[in-house]
Amino acid sequence: MIKKKNCLHARLNIPTFVLIAAIGIITTRCLDLVLLCNMLGVSGLTEFLYLSMQTWALRLIFFSSLVMLVVEFYCAVSIIKGYNWGRWVFLGTQVIAVGYLWGASLGFGYPELFSIAGETQQEILRSLVIQKTPDLLVLFLLFVPSRARLFFRRQ
Repeated sequence: MIKKKNCLHARLNIPTFVLIAAIGIITTRCLDLVLLCNMLGVSGLTEFLYLSMQTWALRLIFFSSLVMLVVEFYCAVSIIKGYNWGRWVFLGTQVIAVGYLWGASLGFGYPELFSIAGETQQEILRSLVIQKTPDLLVLFLLFVPSRARLFFRRQ
């Protein structure tokens, strides 16, 4: 008489560590965008877009950063759903971002667009670590706690 319905959207409880990490990814990216727009203002934002479209290399960097932003949002959603590949792709985006920021700050690429201020490599590395601390904490929450690792193994 009573039919049992299969709920496709119902899953096991998400560990708090994983949920906080996914919300942290989304929140930090949205906050970064809001702070960047606030800092640049309308005229600075249009100038930034104009400068980003000057050469093909700058366009590639600009569009790659937008693609990386979308991929990070997608990773956050997939992490909430319990997909293991989401945390690994997010780790990959962070390795790419740190590598590019480090290289651009040392003079490779286009340092006028994306670089970290510093006179020595130690100052640049210190600033880079401070800037990436929230992402390091998110990666810690995704990979270190045993409940988080178990959650991604079950899915």
